[in-house]
Amino acid sequence: MTNYSRRQFLGVLGAGTVASTGLSQPVSAQETPVVKMGNNYFDPVGLHVEPGTTVRFEIAAGAHSATAYENRIPPDGSAFDSGVISSGGYEYTFEEPGTYDYYCIPHKSVGMVGRIVVGNPGGPAEDSPIPDGDVPESDAIVEQGAIAYGSRTGGDGNSDGGRMGPGMGSGPGMMNGRNGGWFGGLPFVGGALGMLGLVGGLLYWALGRGDAPSRSDNSAMETLQRRYARGEIDEEEFQKRRERLEDGQNDPSL
Repeated sequence: MTNYSRRQFLGVLGAGTVASTGLSQPVSAQETPVVKMGNNYFDPVGLHVEPGTTVRFEIAAGAHSATAYENRIPPDGSAFDSGVISSGGYEYTFEEPGTYDYYCIPHKSVGMVGRIVVGNPGGPAEDSPIPDGDVPESDAIVEQGAIAYGSRTGGDGNSDGGRMGPGMGSGPGMMNGRNGGWFGGLPFVGGALGMLGLVGGLLYWALGRGDAPSRSDNSAMETLQRRYARGEIDEEEFQKRRERLEDGQNDPSL
Protein backbone atom coordinates (compact mmCIF):
# COMPACT_ATOMS: atom_id res chain seq x y z
CA MET A 1 0.00 0.00 0.00
CA THR A 2 1.50 3.38 -0.97
CA ASN A 3 1.77 6.21 1.54
CA TYR A 4 -0.99 8.08 -0.28
CA SER A 5 -3.42 5.18 -0.32
CA ARG A 6 -2.61 4.42 3.33
CA ARG A 7 -3.45 8.00 4.29
CA GLN A 8 -6.69 7.72 2.35
CA PHE A 9 -7.59 4.49 4.15
CA LEU A 10 -6.87 5.93 7.60
CA GLY A 11 -8.85 9.03 6.75
CA VAL A 12 -11.91 7.05 5.74
CA LEU A 13 -11.57 4.86 8.83
CA GLY A 14 -11.34 7.91 11.06
CA ALA A 15 -14.38 9.51 9.45
CA GLY A 16 -16.39 6.34 9.96
CA THR A 17 -15.39 6.24 13.64
CA VAL A 18 -16.52 9.83 14.14
CA ALA A 19 -19.81 9.15 12.35
CA SER A 20 -20.58 6.05 14.39
CA THR A 21 -19.73 7.86 17.63
CA GLY A 22 -22.12 10.65 16.71
CA LEU A 23 -25.05 8.23 16.53
CA SER A 24 -25.16 7.93 20.31
CA GLN A 25 -25.05 11.68 20.96
CA PRO A 26 -28.13 13.66 22.08
CA VAL A 27 -30.02 15.69 19.50
CA SER A 28 -28.36 19.06 19.06
CA ALA A 29 -30.20 22.37 19.26
CA GLN A 30 -29.80 22.81 15.49
CA GLU A 31 -31.86 19.72 14.69
CA THR A 32 -35.62 19.21 15.00
CA PRO A 33 -36.33 15.72 16.31
CA VAL A 34 -39.79 14.31 15.63
CA VAL A 35 -41.94 12.40 18.11
CA LYS A 36 -44.65 10.41 16.32
CA MET A 37 -48.10 10.25 17.92
CA GLY A 38 -49.86 7.04 16.89
CA ASN A 39 -52.42 4.59 18.25
CA ASN A 40 -51.81 5.01 21.99
CA TYR A 41 -48.08 5.65 21.77
CA PHE A 42 -45.39 8.30 21.45
CA ASP A 43 -42.35 7.25 19.43
CA PRO A 44 -39.67 7.67 20.58
CA VAL A 45 -41.08 7.29 24.06
CA GLY A 46 -37.84 8.65 25.53
CA LEU A 47 -35.81 11.48 23.96
CA HIS A 48 -32.67 13.36 25.03
CA VAL A 49 -32.06 16.84 23.63
CA GLU A 50 -29.88 19.81 24.43
CA PRO A 51 -31.36 23.06 25.79
CA GLY A 52 -32.75 25.21 23.00
CA THR A 53 -33.87 22.24 20.89
CA THR A 54 -37.25 22.42 19.17
CA VAL A 55 -39.13 19.10 19.20
CA ARG A 56 -41.94 18.39 16.77
CA PHE A 57 -44.83 16.19 17.89
CA GLU A 58 -46.37 14.82 14.70
CA ILE A 59 -49.59 12.88 14.12
CA ALA A 60 -49.04 9.39 12.70
CA ALA A 61 -52.57 8.10 13.29
CA GLY A 62 -55.64 9.14 15.23
CA ALA A 63 -56.18 12.29 17.30
CA HIS A 64 -53.78 13.04 20.15
CA SER A 65 -52.16 15.71 22.26
CA ALA A 66 -48.69 16.29 23.71
CA THR A 67 -49.47 17.72 27.14
CA ALA A 68 -46.92 18.18 29.92
CA TYR A 69 -47.70 17.16 33.49
CA GLU A 70 -47.55 20.51 35.26
CA ASN A 71 -46.04 18.89 38.34
CA ARG A 72 -43.49 16.78 36.41
CA ILE A 73 -41.40 19.42 34.64
CA PRO A 74 -38.35 21.42 35.86
CA PRO A 75 -39.17 24.28 38.26
CA ASP A 76 -38.12 26.90 35.71
CA GLY A 77 -39.70 25.11 32.76
CA SER A 78 -43.11 25.83 31.24
CA ALA A 79 -45.91 23.32 30.73
CA PHE A 80 -46.47 22.77 27.02
CA ASP A 81 -49.79 21.63 25.57
CA SER A 82 -50.58 21.01 21.93
CA GLY A 83 -54.28 20.48 22.51
CA VAL A 84 -55.94 17.56 20.73
CA ILE A 85 -54.99 17.50 17.04
CA SER A 86 -55.75 14.96 14.32
CA SER A 87 -53.35 16.09 11.59
CA GLY A 88 -50.08 17.95 11.18
CA GLY A 89 -48.02 18.52 14.27
CA TYR A 90 -47.03 20.74 17.17
CA GLU A 91 -43.60 22.19 17.97
CA TYR A 92 -42.16 23.22 21.30
CA THR A 93 -38.70 24.55 22.17
CA PHE A 94 -37.18 23.17 25.37
CA GLU A 95 -35.05 25.85 27.00
CA GLU A 96 -34.70 24.75 30.64
CA PRO A 97 -32.66 21.64 31.51
CA GLY A 98 -34.35 18.79 33.32
CA THR A 99 -36.86 15.98 32.89
CA TYR A 100 -40.22 16.57 31.21
CA ASP A 101 -42.99 13.99 31.44
CA TYR A 102 -46.02 14.38 29.21
CA TYR A 103 -49.17 12.55 28.12
CA CYS A 104 -51.97 12.43 25.56
CA ILE A 105 -55.24 13.92 26.82
CA PRO A 106 -57.60 11.39 25.14
CA HIS A 107 -55.38 8.38 25.87
CA LYS A 108 -53.82 9.15 29.23
CA SER A 109 -55.91 6.43 30.87
CA VAL A 110 -54.43 3.76 28.57
CA GLY A 111 -50.85 4.80 29.28
CA MET A 112 -49.96 7.05 26.34
CA VAL A 113 -47.08 8.91 27.99
CA GLY A 114 -43.56 10.04 27.11
CA ARG A 115 -40.42 11.56 28.59
CA ILE A 116 -37.96 14.13 27.31
CA VAL A 117 -34.69 14.84 29.11
CA VAL A 118 -33.19 18.24 28.33
CA GLY A 119 -29.49 18.33 29.10
CA ASN A 120 -29.29 16.46 32.41
CA PRO A 121 -32.10 14.72 34.31
CA GLY A 122 -33.69 16.71 37.09
CA GLY A 123 -36.88 18.09 38.58
CA PRO A 124 -40.02 16.60 40.15
CA ALA A 125 -40.31 13.88 37.49
CA GLU A 126 -37.25 12.21 39.03
CA ASP A 127 -38.82 11.99 42.49
CA SER A 128 -41.66 9.57 41.77
CA PRO A 129 -42.87 7.13 39.08
CA ILE A 130 -44.99 8.53 36.30
CA PRO A 131 -48.66 8.11 37.32
CA ASP A 132 -49.87 6.75 33.97
CA GLY A 133 -48.32 4.12 31.75
CA ASP A 134 -44.56 3.65 31.59
CA VAL A 135 -41.49 5.59 30.42
CA PRO A 136 -37.79 4.68 30.23
CA GLU A 137 -35.48 5.74 33.01
CA SER A 138 -33.81 9.09 32.43
CA ASP A 139 -30.26 7.72 32.63
CA ALA A 140 -31.07 5.26 29.84
CA ILE A 141 -32.54 8.08 27.74
CA VAL A 142 -29.40 10.19 28.20
CA GLU A 143 -27.16 7.24 27.38
CA GLN A 144 -29.01 6.19 24.22
CA GLY A 145 -30.21 9.58 22.97
CA ALA A 146 -33.60 8.24 21.88
CA ILE A 147 -35.51 5.14 22.95
CA ALA A 148 -38.06 3.77 20.53
CA TYR A 149 -41.49 2.77 21.73
CA GLY A 150 -41.33 -0.98 22.10
CA SER A 151 -37.68 -1.25 23.13
CA ARG A 152 -36.65 -3.43 26.07
CA THR A 153 -35.18 -0.64 28.18
CA GLY A 154 -36.33 -0.67 31.78
CA GLY A 155 -39.24 1.64 32.54
CA ASP A 156 -39.89 4.11 35.31
CA GLY A 157 -43.66 3.76 35.67
CA ASN A 158 -46.38 1.45 36.83
CA SER A 159 -47.01 -0.49 33.66
CA ASP A 160 -49.27 -3.50 33.91
CA GLY A 161 -47.17 -5.19 31.20
CA GLY A 162 -50.20 -6.29 29.22
CA ARG A 163 -51.12 -3.55 26.78
CA MET A 164 -51.07 -4.12 23.07
CA GLY A 165 -48.39 -2.03 21.36
CA PRO A 166 -48.53 -0.66 17.82
CA GLY A 167 -46.24 -3.51 16.79
CA MET A 168 -49.45 -5.53 16.72
CA GLY A 169 -50.86 -3.09 14.18
CA SER A 170 -48.94 -0.15 12.70
CA GLY A 171 -45.76 1.09 14.31
CA PRO A 172 -43.24 -0.18 16.85
CA GLY A 173 -44.21 -2.50 19.65
CA MET A 174 -44.93 -1.87 23.28
CA MET A 175 -41.99 -1.47 25.66
CA ASN A 176 -41.05 -3.67 28.63
CA GLY A 177 -42.23 -6.89 27.04
CA ARG A 178 -45.65 -5.67 25.95
CA ASN A 179 -45.17 -7.05 22.51
CA GLY A 180 -44.22 -10.68 22.85
CA GLY A 181 -41.66 -10.75 25.66
CA TRP A 182 -37.96 -11.49 25.77
CA PHE A 183 -38.20 -15.25 25.32
CA GLY A 184 -40.19 -15.56 22.12
CA GLY A 185 -39.14 -19.19 21.73
CA LEU A 186 -40.71 -20.40 24.97
CA PRO A 187 -44.14 -21.26 23.48
CA PHE A 188 -42.46 -23.67 21.07
CA VAL A 189 -40.28 -25.23 23.77
CA GLY A 190 -43.23 -25.46 26.13
CA GLY A 191 -45.30 -27.12 23.43
CA ALA A 192 -42.61 -29.72 22.77
CA LEU A 193 -42.21 -30.48 26.47
CA GLY A 194 -45.96 -30.70 26.84
CA MET A 195 -46.15 -33.23 24.01
CA LEU A 196 -43.42 -35.35 25.60
CA GLY A 197 -45.31 -35.25 28.89
CA LEU A 198 -48.50 -36.33 27.16
CA VAL A 199 -46.80 -39.29 25.50
CA GLY A 200 -45.20 -40.31 28.79
CA GLY A 201 -48.54 -40.06 30.56
CA LEU A 202 -50.26 -42.24 28.00
CA LEU A 203 -47.57 -44.89 28.27
CA TYR A 204 -47.79 -44.80 32.06
CA TRP A 205 -51.56 -45.14 31.86
CA ALA A 206 -51.33 -48.04 29.43
CA LEU A 207 -48.72 -49.90 31.51
CA GLY A 208 -50.59 -49.24 34.73
CA ARG A 209 -53.80 -50.69 33.37
CA GLY A 210 -51.99 -54.02 32.95
CA ASP A 211 -51.44 -54.24 36.71
CA ALA A 212 -55.05 -53.73 37.77
CA PRO A 213 -58.23 -55.56 36.93
CA SER A 214 -59.85 -54.06 33.87
CA ARG A 215 -63.52 -53.59 33.39
CA SER A 216 -62.98 -54.28 29.70
CA ASP A 217 -60.96 -57.46 29.82
CA ASN A 218 -63.31 -58.94 27.25
CA SER A 219 -62.21 -56.36 24.71
CA ALA A 220 -59.75 -57.92 22.31
CA MET A 221 -58.53 -54.54 21.13
CA GLU A 222 -57.70 -53.34 24.64
CA THR A 223 -55.92 -56.60 25.34
CA LEU A 224 -53.85 -56.16 22.20
CA GLN A 225 -53.01 -52.57 23.11
CA ARG A 226 -51.90 -53.58 26.60
CA ARG A 227 -49.64 -56.30 25.26
CA TYR A 228 -48.11 -53.86 22.78
CA ALA A 229 -47.57 -51.27 25.50
CA ARG A 230 -45.82 -53.85 27.69
CA GLY A 231 -43.54 -54.81 24.81
CA GLU A 232 -44.83 -58.33 24.48
CA ILE A 233 -45.35 -57.88 20.72
CA ASP A 234 -43.50 -55.68 18.26
CA GLU A 235 -44.88 -52.96 16.00
CA GLU A 236 -45.31 -55.18 12.95
CA GLU A 237 -47.21 -57.87 14.83
CA PHE A 238 -49.35 -55.28 16.58
CA GLN A 239 -50.40 -53.74 13.27
CA LYS A 240 -51.28 -57.14 11.76
CA ARG A 241 -53.46 -58.15 14.71
CA ARG A 242 -55.06 -54.72 14.91
CA GLU A 243 -56.04 -54.88 11.23
CA ARG A 244 -57.58 -58.34 11.73
CA LEU A 245 -59.62 -57.05 14.67
CA GLU A 246 -60.77 -54.02 12.74
CA ASP A 247 -61.87 -56.29 9.91
CA GLY A 248 -64.02 -58.22 12.41
CA GLN A 249 -61.81 -61.28 12.51
CA ASN A 250 -61.29 -63.09 15.82
CA ASP A 251 -57.69 -63.48 16.88
CA PRO A 252 -57.31 -66.39 19.34
CA SER A 253 -53.62 -65.53 19.82
CA LEU A 254 -54.57 -62.47 21.86
